[in-house]
Amino acid sequence: MLGVWLLAAWIAPPLRAEDGYDLWLRYRALAPEHADAYRAAASQLVAGDATPTQAATRAELLRGLEGLLGAAPPLSAAVTRPGALIVGTPASSPLIARLGLQTGGLGREGYLIRSVVVDGHAATVIAADEDIGALYGAFHFLRLLQGGQPIARLDVRERPRLQRRVLNHWDNLDRYVERGYAGQSIWDWHKLPDWRDPCYTDYARANASIGVNGTVLNNVNANAQILTPMYLEKVAALAGVFRPYGIRVYLSARFSAPIEIGGLATADPQDPAVRRWWRDKADEIYRHVPDFGGFLVKANSEGQPGPQDYGRSHADGANLLAEALAPHGGIVMWRAFVYSHEEPEDRARQAYSEFVPHDGAFAGNVMVQVKNGAIDFQPREPFHPLFGAMPSTPLMMELQITKEYLGFATHLAYLGPMYEEVLKADTHARGKGSTVARVIDGSLHRYALTGMAGVANIGSDRNWSGSHFDQANWYAFGRLAWNPALDARAIAEEWTRMTFSNDPAFVAPVVEMMMGSREAVVDYMTPLGLHHLMGRGHHYGPAPWVEGGPRADWTSVYYHRATREGIGFDRSASGSNAVAQYAPPVARRFGDVGRVPEEYLLWFHHVPWDHRMRSGRPLWEELVHRYARGVDYVKRMRATWDGLGAHIDGERHAQVAAFLAIQQKEAQWWRDASIAYFQTFSGRPLPAGQAPPPHPLEHYKALQFPHAPGDGR
Repeated sequence: MLGVWLLAAWIAPPLRAEDGYDLWLRYRALAPEHADAYRAAASQLVAGDATPTQAATRAELLRGLEGLLGAAPPLSAAVTRPGALIVGTPASSPLIARLGLQTGGLGREGYLIRSVVVDGHAATVIAADEDIGALYGAFHFLRLLQGGQPIARLDVRERPRLQRRVLNHWDNLDRYVERGYAGQSIWDWHKLPDWRDPCYTDYARANASIGVNGTVLNNVNANAQILTPMYLEKVAALAGVFRPYGIRVYLSARFSAPIEIGGLATADPQDPAVRRWWRDKADEIYRHVPDFGGFLVKANSEGQPGPQDYGRSHADGANLLAEALAPHGGIVMWRAFVYSHEEPEDRARQAYSEFVPHDGAFAGNVMVQVKNGAIDFQPREPFHPLFGAMPSTPLMMELQITKEYLGFATHLAYLGPMYEEVLKADTHARGKGSTVARVIDGSLHRYALTGMAGVANIGSDRNWSGSHFDQANWYAFGRLAWNPALDARAIAEEWTRMTFSNDPAFVAPVVEMMMGSREAVVDYMTPLGLHHLMGRGHHYGPAPWVEGGPRADWTSVYYHRATREGIGFDRSASGSNAVAQYAPPVARRFGDVGRVPEEYLLWFHHVPWDHRMRSGRPLWEELVHRYARGVDYVKRMRATWDGLGAHIDGERHAQVAAFLAIQQKEAQWWRDASIAYFQTFSGRPLPAGQAPPPHPLEHYKALQFPHAPGDGR
C-alpha cells in the first residue's frame, strides 16, 4: 500500500502555491484533452496592435493562450492553416471586413465570436465595431477556454445591457478605505503621477474581463482636495493606464468644494459665481482627462454638505453639476442614500419622500443612484421602493461588494444570489413583470442613461479582496452589470473553474457551498427580516442591544422594536405605512402579515412571539431555528472544504480553511448573543435540542472592538 501511495505522489506532485493575485485570470495549463483541441483551434493569431486597445487585446490573448496551452500561437497577417484566431474590427482588419459579418447593432462595446471558413481553412473570428468590443470578445473567448467549453461551432453575439458599469471606491486620499477589509487603498497617491504601479494595469485587465467600464477613485465622503490641480495630475495618470481597457475615471465631488478650495463664500447652486466655478472646474478636469466620466455625489446625508443647506432640492444640486459637465459629455451620479437631520418616524421612507416629488426635474445627464434596499446594505432587504417610482429619471442601482454587514472579509458569503434576488424583484410599476432589472436597464421606462454601481472590496492585500472567495463578488458584480439576466449559479461555476479548478469533483461542491452561503449569513445574523443589529460604528459582530446616542436610527433597538409582546418594525398601514411607497400589488402583499414572504416578516410587521409560522413553529422557536440553521450551514461548508485539499494549492486552501473556522466561531457568537438578548423579551424557553448560550447576556454586551477594520473614522 505504501508503494502505491509513493507512486501516486510521484505522478501527481503538489500543486504550485498561489497567493490569489491572478484572480480569475490565472491561465494555468489545461488538461490535455482540452489543450490539444484548443491548440488546433488557435494555431495562429491574426490580431493588430495599431492602437493601445488593440495592443492590450493581442497581449492578453498571447498571455492567455500561452498559459492555457503551453505555448502562444505564432502571429500572422494572413490565414495560412486551419485553426486561425482572427481578432479586430472591419476598420482594423481587412480579413474581418472581407468576411462581411453583421456587426451592426453591437454598439461600441459589443462583439461577435463565430466559427468561420477563411480561404478554405476553419477559423474563429472575434469581431466588433470598435476596439474595446474586440477586447471584451477576447476575454469571453479566453473564459470559454478556461472553463473547458466547446469552441468548434461558436456563434456568440454579445452586447452589454447597461451602459455605465462602475466600481465605487470608498478610498480616502491617505489610503484608508472606509468599509475596506483588504488593506490600504491600491491608489498610492503620494507616488503618483510618476510611479504607476503595475497593479493598476492588472486592476484594469480584471475589470475589463468582466465588462466594468468605470471607476470612481475616491470616497463618497469626499475630500475636496481631489479636485485640485495636484491631484488632477494624479487622476490623469491613472486614467492613462485604464484607457486602453475601456475604463473611464470618475470622481466623488464634495458639494462644498467652491468654499473649501475655491475661496467662495457659498456653495448655493443658484449662485452665479458657484455655477461659474463648477463650469471652470469641469473644463480644467477635462483638460487633464479628456474622457472623464463625471461626478458621484453624496449630499445632505450623514452630515455631508448639499443643496438643502441652502433651501434647494436634490434636483437643484445635481443639475448644477450636470450643467458644468454637459458640454464634455459627462454625467452626474447623485446618490439617493439620504436621511434628514430630524429624527424620522421611519428612515426607510426618507429617500422616496425626498426624490419622488422631483421626478422629471433632473437634467438629462443625471442618474439617481439607489441602493438595492432602503436602509443600508443589510444582509437582506426588500427592494428599494424608488425602483419603479421615478419613470422620468434614470435610476442606477448601487450594490455593495465589500461585505460591511455580511462578515467582512473572513465570512464566506457569495453575493450573486443577493444581487439576483433584487434584480428579479417585481416592482409592478407597469404591471406584472416590471422587474428591477427592467427598470435599471431602461427597458421599462426608456431611460436614456442606464447603469449599475458596486462599492468595491479591493485593497492592497495580495489577493485584492482580503479573502479568495470575496473575489467572486467582484466577479459577479461585473457579470451582472453586463447582463442582469445572467444566472448567479452559472456565474459561480464560471468563477470557480477559472479561479480554482475545472475538476467536477471540486466544482460541484464548491458551487453548492457558495449558493447557500449568503442565506446562511442571513440566518445567523438577521433572520426573518430583522436588520441593523450590528455593533455601533464599526458594524462588527452582534449588538441588538445598542440604544442611545445622537440618533435613534443609528441604534439597533430602533429597528427590531422587541417588547414582551413581540418583535419587528411595523411598516404596514397600521404603522409607518412604508408599504404605501410600493405599487399597490406589492404593498398589499408586503402589508398583509398573512401574505408577506417570511424572509421580510419582521421588516414590515411587529408580530407576537407566538405568531404561527408556516413551518408550524411559533415565531420564537422559528427565530432560534434560523439562527441554528445558519451556524450548521457554516459547519457543513468547513467539512466540505476540508475534503477538497487535493484539488487546489495548499496556500489558498489553508487560508480559506482558516477563514471558515473564524466564520463558524463568529456565527456561533451571533447565534448565542442574539438568543440571549431576545430571550429577555420573549420570556420563552429554548426549543428542545437547542443549547443555551454559554455566557450570560452581560458577557456579550461587554465585548469591545475599538480597532475593528473599515470604520468611517
